[in-house]
Amino acid sequence: DALTLSLGRSMVLTSNSGSRQVWIIIAERLPPTILLFTTTTVLMFFIELFAGLYLSRKYGTLPDKLAVSLAPLSSIPGWFYGIFLIMIFAGWLRLLPWGGMVDAPPPEDPIMYGLSVLKHMVLPMLSWFIAYIPIGVYNMRTFFLMFSTEEYVEYAQARGIPSRIIERRYVLKPTLPPIITSFVLTLISSWMGAIVTETVFNWPGLGTLLYAAINPANPDPPVVIGITTIYAYLLVISVIALEIA
Repeated sequence: DALTLSLGRSMVLTSNSGSRQVWIIIAERLPPTILLFTTTTVLMFFIELFAGLYLSRKYGTLPDKLAVSLAPLSSIPGWFYGIFLIMIFAGWLRLLPWGGMVDAPPPEDPIMYGLSVLKHMVLPMLSWFIAYIPIGVYNMRTFFLMFSTEEYVEYAQARGIPSRIIERRYVLKPTLPPIITSFVLTLISSWMGAIVTETVFNWPGLGTLLYAAINPANPDPPVVIGITTIYAYLLVISVIALEIA
């Protein structure tokens, strides 16, 4: 029993520095996750916001119909598109890396190191763009259309107020609370990573850490509890801040 316990402890997850402290293990994996998924989430938010606002002005036109027809792309998760992107751009065209966060061996020059990281971010970001932007644009477009038909908007149009001012003051402003709430909650979720996407692209973030921690062959409950607790605290703080705002 003592030998089994010793072997079990020796297989517990450790950080790159060899530490077994949960907060150190999580702290080392959090920056890569924030770099990839938080950046992707912020870019997706602004693309969906401005595209949805634009399409709400172009109801029934070709761009609007195209956006509606592309919405079903979001019925498939991002990691599924990621597999095909890897096959095309890494396996066939050999333009982008198969996965990971940086080239091996890592470049010593800081600029080249940064460019290497950006190169490795292209495919996972693109997979999420394809999977989640179409439905996001469609939802924003529909949301803005609902507010564009309100009586106070029609009254402002009848008064001759310029369309840009109407959009900013009478359409965008009253819709900001639910939009900002959704954005903040999605942003907090992005800090927890994506298990399957990080595994497909071999991205060293919290997603792959959580996958390793819940592996039935070698589970690590303290890491799972640590990640869950961090998310719970972030969620509570975010909700309180949103209520105050």
